Amino acid sequence: MTPLLVIAGVLVTAGVVCGVLRSQFAVVTVSGANMEPALRNDDRVLVRRRRLNRVRRGEIVVIDRQPGADKALRWLVNRAAALPGDPVPAGLEPALLLAAGDRVPPGRLVILGDNQELSFDSRHCGYVPADQLLGVVVRKL
Repeated sequence: MTPLLVIAGVLVTAGVVCGVLRSQFAVVTVSGANMEPALRNDDRVLVRRRRLNRVRRGEIVVIDRQPGADKALRWLVNRAAALPGDPVPAGLEPALLLAAGDRVPPGRLVILGDNQELSFDSRHCGYVPADQLLGVVVRKL
């Protein structure tokens, strides 16, 4: 095999690997103080793309709050507080226009920020539809 073919093979393999990684992972920059102290403004996080049925309560998730919006304002980083079928967390019933004991409907989740005083979350925007979920934070970079 000639060196040129070997180099071409390596480049094709690298391209395929990069394509697979981009389809499974994303890097997002945290904007704001809603997840302090766990994550701070301008922290960069590695996000594994996940569907709602693969998210676990308590994981930090990234939500696409406005598809097509400015990237700096597009992503919302919060904690998954309740998943489909879970009871709505205490104290959120008025914000979600529910009665105590209601459950999160299919295809939706409830998100809360760790820093509740500064967080934009389900207390303000209600349930989050599954199609707005980008994925789960794997680690801070």
